[in-house]
Amino acid sequence: MNLDVAAAFLMGLAGAGHCLMMCGGLAGALGAKPALSELIIYNLGRITSYMFAGVVVGLFSQLLLSSFAPALIGLRFVAAFFLIALGCYFGGWWLGLQKLERIGRPLWRTLAPYATRLRNNNSLVSRFAAGMLWGWLPCGLVYSALSWAALSGSVSSGALYMLAFGLGTLPAMLAFGWFSGALQSILKARGFRQAMGVIMIVYGLWVATIALRQTLLMG
Repeated sequence: MNLDVAAAFLMGLAGAGHCLMMCGGLAGALGAKPALSELIIYNLGRITSYMFAGVVVGLFSQLLLSSFAPALIGLRFVAAFFLIALGCYFGGWWLGLQKLERIGRPLWRTLAPYATRLRNNNSLVSRFAAGMLWGWLPCGLVYSALSWAALSGSVSSGALYMLAFGLGTLPAMLAFGWFSGALQSILKARGFRQAMGVIMIVYGLWVATIALRQTLLMG
């Protein structure tokens, strides 16, 4: 597997506890133990929204890099910042990403009533649509993944990165509806979140180091 795609998947996997707290509300509204098909359809809708956002970000970076190739270094620094910020967010050491989440709240306030209405409809199409809307919930984890998708420099890769990220979040979301409470407790545990935070910080520092080396080589 491509290392960057693997990193996107790891980002989603590392955010398991965060996913349970941010997206568990809608998943829980499907029932204490919803049909597996309903849970999967809901999450497919959510991941589809992530992929669409990846397409938009990938297109932007593709256009930017086609006109100014050195911008890739800047995108690496941005991605490194988000990875480090995300690690601090997971660990509870710095919650700066919450400020970005506030920016997206007006859009979410508009979409939330429709998501709730669709959630209450029993059809699979409505579950999928509700999942798509829930994919736009303001989330620092998603924003960090999008900064990583921007490094791809193409529409298809941007979508692929966000698909990998979405798949990484699946274990946590399926855990909410189908796996044991003990597993949920582990995923939400502070120690688990801090361990994942350290991994993200280390990876972010590695990405920043690459960007710094590229900057020095250009100089």
